[in-house]
Amino acid sequence: MDLDQNLSCDPEYGNYSTIFGVTDIPQWEGVLIILTLGFLILLTVVGNILVILSVFMYKPLRIVQNFFIVSLAVADLTVAILVLPLNVVYSVAGQWIFGIHLCKMWLTSDVMCCTASILNLCAIALDRFWAITDPINYAQKRTLKRVLNMIAAVWVLSLLICSPPLVGWNDWPDSEEFLEKKECKLSSRQGYVIYSASGSFYIPLVIMTIVYIQIFIATRRRLRERAKASKINAISKSQSKRRTDADRDSMSSAETNHNEHTEINCKRERKRSKKKGSNEEMKQLKPILIHEDSATDLGENSTISHKNGGEPKDQIVNYAKNSSLTVVNFKDKNSESRVVVIEPPKKPAGVYQFIEEKQRISLSKERRAARTLGIIMGVFVVCWLPFFLMYVIVPFCPSCCPSRRMINFITWLGYINSALNPVIYTIFNMDFRRAFRKLLGIPGSS
Repeated sequence: MDLDQNLSCDPEYGNYSTIFGVTDIPQWEGVLIILTLGFLILLTVVGNILVILSVFMYKPLRIVQNFFIVSLAVADLTVAILVLPLNVVYSVAGQWIFGIHLCKMWLTSDVMCCTASILNLCAIALDRFWAITDPINYAQKRTLKRVLNMIAAVWVLSLLICSPPLVGWNDWPDSEEFLEKKECKLSSRQGYVIYSASGSFYIPLVIMTIVYIQIFIATRRRLRERAKASKINAISKSQSKRRTDADRDSMSSAETNHNEHTEINCKRERKRSKKKGSNEEMKQLKPILIHEDSATDLGENSTISHKNGGEPKDQIVNYAKNSSLTVVNFKDKNSESRVVVIEPPKKPAGVYQFIEEKQRISLSKERRAARTLGIIMGVFVVCWLPFFLMYVIVPFCPSCCPSRRMINFITWLGYINSALNPVIYTIFNMDFRRAFRKLLGIPGSS
């Protein structure tokens, strides 16, 4: 948006004779302005074209929520094409040389495109807010139709804010006065200033501030919950390991005692065999360790049988669980006992490491998201707040006379936001970085 100072503060134009004609700034300053602002225009055009092409040509980015980014890029691109070049000429020449009708079209385009850019930022903030606070329901509501309707609403509101001066709500000079002063500036009608400033900046600013505060609070809460869960998992893992070690020690002791008891039974059996004159060898029964794959069919009332002619040979006498290990006592037909120790399913150490790594990455992403929100709001406020303060104050303060250089600097500070938007909204996204490399033919890993 372009803003000129009050008529009562107008300086005399035409103090310097330069290659651009008679201007109110030195030639070196004019050249510096052209080079700096020309580079800014080029950066804005290239950056926003890359964003638009990335969404439509790179498949991972072809999702409905990214259409908000496309709409934002279109708004910023129109600012760079329709508004900025003419403003460079106006800033260097110090007067409008393109006629009153082009002046009106330029001012209307200026207000509409800048307002659309700001309202698109507001729509993106609302979309993120709903996605974070109501992820399940909003995932179903976030359809292509809904997104396109929101984008259409952004542009319709922008048109409603910029169009009133075209139908008479302005203080533009008539053709003769315009040719004499050659000034092209926004309407300073106090009613329209309040109307346009509220719709273009202050209301969106309030909405974005509230929304981003809520997003920041939700993100901080999620960070604390994830950090707490990670700590609990670590403690639980440590306690489980100590309990398992203790259970194994206990089971080893139980197995030793049982083996001694089994050995006594075996001696008695040998005596019986000798008396009967039997030459049959005594079977040595040892504790059996059953692992996860062989214990999957065990239940509380199940039996383990070895088929030998279809007759079950062993029967369960006792089945007990002791903490993380399971003990099963058996007796066969010869009244000899066996103990079976069933270990619980073991999770590989790599699984715990994988879970912890995923939690660490998630926490890192949450922190980056919170930091990105701060950058978004910070850049938006720094770029646009000075302009809209000046835009609202000057019409109500006849004695306020900002210099032309100050006006140009504050105006272009707002325009810079259109160059920074594609950087802010894409530099933190790996898919956009990949798409940019692909479009520019730059090799390298992401």
